[in-house]
Amino acid sequence: MRIHPKATPRGSFGQPGIRRGRRRVGRYRDRRGRGLRSPLLPQNVPAYNTRSDEFDAVALEAFAEIDAQWHDQLAGLDIAVDEIPRLLPRDPETVEWPDEVTADGAVPLARLIPAGMDVHGVPTRAQIILFRRPLESRAKKGTDLLELVHEVLVQQVATHLGVDEDTIDRGPE
Repeated sequence: MRIHPKATPRGSFGQPGIRRGRRRVGRYRDRRGRGLRSPLLPQNVPAYNTRSDEFDAVALEAFAEIDAQWHDQLAGLDIAVDEIPRLLPRDPETVEWPDEVTADGAVPLARLIPAGMDVHGVPTRAQIILFRRPLESRAKKGTDLLELVHEVLVQQVATHLGVDEDTIDRGPE
């Protein structure tokens, strides 16, 4: 025979037999369902932009000069930004990267993926992938980062077009 605890009448809290309801996890910050009354930071302050947003702006600014001179030849080229490189050398001491990879020693800074076909047979566009973290760690913010990203983009565009890097800086004849 089982003995069940006797239920207490409603209204008497703290005694066994009364369920108070389930405790909802994560309701402490927004207790009454109103949410934030305004954005945490206004859009016009520098702290509103993340590091990724700032790097994207630097990459666009660095590519703008190249695109202004070579726009017709770069119509089928995409620029992408990835946090870290997904390719690593097997032996970091004696690594030799192909021309499609711009690297600083054993750490790749950018990679060119030529146009081709994907696994479904759909044609893909050529793509330059900039690796944000290695580039940011090698240059300080501001003009140093802008110059480094521009230099890497010049190398990648030269590889994509099959011309010399000096030709990219001078522009097409």
